[in-house]
Amino acid sequence: MTVIDRPPAPAQPDFISYIPSDAPFDEDQRAWLNGFLAGYLSVLPAAAPDAAGSAPRAEADDDEAPWHDPTITLAERMEMAKDRPLPRRMMAAMAQQDCGQCGYTCETYANEISQQAEERLNLCVPGGKETARMLKKLIEEMGGGATDPDEEKAKAEAKAASRLASKSPAMRGYSREMPVEARFLSRTLLNKGASEKSTWHIEFDLAGSGLDYTVGDSFGVYPRNDPALVSAVIEAINAPADFPIAGKTLAEVLTEDMSLGPAPDMLFELISYMVGGERKAKAKALAQGDDPDGDAATLDVLAAVRKFPGIRPDPEAFVECLEGLQPRLYSISSSPKVDPNRLTLTVDHVRYEIEGEGRMRLGVASTFLSSSIAPGTALKVYVQRAHNFALPADSATPIIMVGPGTGVAPFRAFLHERLAMKAPGEAWLFFGHQRRHCDFFYEEEFAGLQSSKALTRLSLAWSRDTNMPKTYVQDRMREEGPELWAWLQRGAHFYVCGDAKRMAADVEKAMVSIAAEHGQMGEPQAKAFVADLKKCGRYQADVY
Repeated sequence: MTVIDRPPAPAQPDFISYIPSDAPFDEDQRAWLNGFLAGYLSVLPAAAPDAAGSAPRAEADDDEAPWHDPTITLAERMEMAKDRPLPRRMMAAMAQQDCGQCGYTCETYANEISQQAEERLNLCVPGGKETARMLKKLIEEMGGGATDPDEEKAKAEAKAASRLASKSPAMRGYSREMPVEARFLSRTLLNKGASEKSTWHIEFDLAGSGLDYTVGDSFGVYPRNDPALVSAVIEAINAPADFPIAGKTLAEVLTEDMSLGPAPDMLFELISYMVGGERKAKAKALAQGDDPDGDAATLDVLAAVRKFPGIRPDPEAFVECLEGLQPRLYSISSSPKVDPNRLTLTVDHVRYEIEGEGRMRLGVASTFLSSSIAPGTALKVYVQRAHNFALPADSATPIIMVGPGTGVAPFRAFLHERLAMKAPGEAWLFFGHQRRHCDFFYEEEFAGLQSSKALTRLSLAWSRDTNMPKTYVQDRMREEGPELWAWLQRGAHFYVCGDAKRMAADVEKAMVSIAAEHGQMGEPQAKAFVADLKKCGRYQADVY
């Protein structure tokens, strides 16, 4: 059972119950949730009656969230939520992926902030600075605008310590704030030949960690920054690498504790105090979220300090302006029924160039896992329990899985789990990538799974094969629409994993078109059909 991350239960009258008696919670969880909802309802402003004399729905009853779609832009989401209560607008500011990297869902993170139980506004990794800025703006509506930075930092640290102290020992290893150690075992390159990608099969040893997991769960890894990047930042600010900060050296702090990704607004604020004239105006504009030179989206910490050459900030002040290095979550690609002490991930090494910059940008965790960490090294990790992403309870239920690229990770786990269980249900996998000859991950494994009948059907899509039309998983779905529709009519559960903004949205559109064509529906009815699949748990997504 998933352990709920919660503070001690608020006091409540024992005759009030907001949680149904058959809800899957123990008595402590039920007591805390009832108390939370009681307190939540008690602070809501009174609602005025409408023209018909009926009061509008209370905030807690507002379970409609039409903006809860990762393909909708922040501006559109905020417009959709503009007349909603503050917690709902805060939810709309999130990235809508329910990825769990913040330690919450989008909704619960928003509720924690609105209740002032969570002060950290930068935990939404996929939302980035855009989400953090919007949350700050909404906080100001609560009268929580910025005061003295040192005072705010001290308050935040005190609350973080209180949160940590309130956690149950059972949360150890299942919360980003209470990681355990696991041992890195190995990495194996999955691409072949002249692939443009670098994708790795990563293995961990969980023995002695106390961790267990279920297929569908994610694995949180605390990475370290690339030493070459750390050295470049230290050189750019003209500081000694061994400068002492809180019992560590500057180099250690920048390697282990601080994010060197997108430059925070506070860093530009600091720079604005150190430069003059036009440079000062630019730094202030960047601190306010403006983009004076059209390059704000590309400014990581190193690019930011290089943009203002010659600055020499105090190392402690510099570190204070940075954000903490966040853990990264990856879909688990193994089944504990095969080996409970062996956990695997499927990780793309993120690498890209910014035009005109002259250096390669590297993903923090993917570089750490694919090239930096040595086999046998222990590192901080945790398991993030799945949020509405799991195999059907009945192993005879057919499953359809769409997972191009590293999106195949949880479906490899599903198939290994079903093989170990000797599950009778059919399984259909849609997998796609660039080129078959070099980007067909786990090809031999899938062939074996087909031979053993654990994988009934495998549909492949290649977008860059020579002399072949570009084909994506959603194209293959449409081509095989009649059979896919027949599986759905037999009660199949549908899963998609991968890119939230493009692939997952295109897959959903393909599902709507399949329902319309083969279910003989109009588009509104087809959309309602897909929505109903989601509501009843037959359409589940793990997107990022």
